Amino acid sequence: MKDEKETEALGRKIASLLHPGLVIHLKGELGAGKTTLVRSMLRALGFSGKVKSPTYALVELYTISRLNLYHFDLYRFDDPAEWLDSGFREYFNPESVCLVEWPEKGGEHLPKPDIGITLEHEDGGRHVEIAAISEAGRQCLRRLKD
Repeated sequence: MKDEKETEALGRKIASLLHPGLVIHLKGELGAGKTTLVRSMLRALGFSGKVKSPTYALVELYTISRLNLYHFDLYRFDDPAEWLDSGFREYFNPESVCLVEWPEKGGEHLPKPDIGITLEHEDGGRHVEIAAISEAGRQCLRRLKD
């Protein structure tokens, strides 16, 4: 992907696939486009308010029509055990969509994703890899390719 506009276009495509119970892990260094991707998903779903990285709050809830979407940013975790004390596990349920930036900071305690997205800086642009981890993730990615 060349720029932010292409990241936003990808976010709009992914937004059309979101459904309750889906967990997406977003990996990539600072500034790679994780929050931009989430922001474009939210905009495509009709959210018009401010979308910020939940770096300090750790989680932001967006209720959009049929979805309760939780956007996590675990960047500030120093130890994966912090996940156990956070109380966030209850948000990972069949009624919610969970988007998690910096999932590696939650370690093995974090619920497994349906889809893993890695964004990296590459030659003035971004490189994106999307992987289906579960059957729900595979179904979503098949629809993404259509």
